[in-house]
Amino acid sequence: MPTFTREEIEHLGDLARIALTDEEITRLQGELNVIADSINKVQEVASDDVPPTANPIPLEAYLRPDVPETPLTQAEALAGGPKTADGMFLAPRILGSEE
Repeated sequence: MPTFTREEIEHLGDLARIALTDEEITRLQGELNVIADSINKVQEVASDDVPPTANPIPLEAYLRPDVPETPLTQAEALAGGPKTADGMFLAPRILGSEE
């Protein structure tokens, strides 16, 4: 059962460029040891006859076929806008007038 020592936690903090207080080191040491224990429990249960999986149910991505289609013309695209001018959408100003 691997346990993280105080020195290892300080070293990890140095690598991450994080200044850790004594209380944070103690808290992180406990949390990381719980995580390591959990990983060990999973590894004890895992066997060679069980393939590693991310999900117990096989999932497939259902994608539509990639079929090229004719794009909208500029007039068709602009037809859905409330206001247009010179082949562009018009939108209200959100900032004051530029001077």
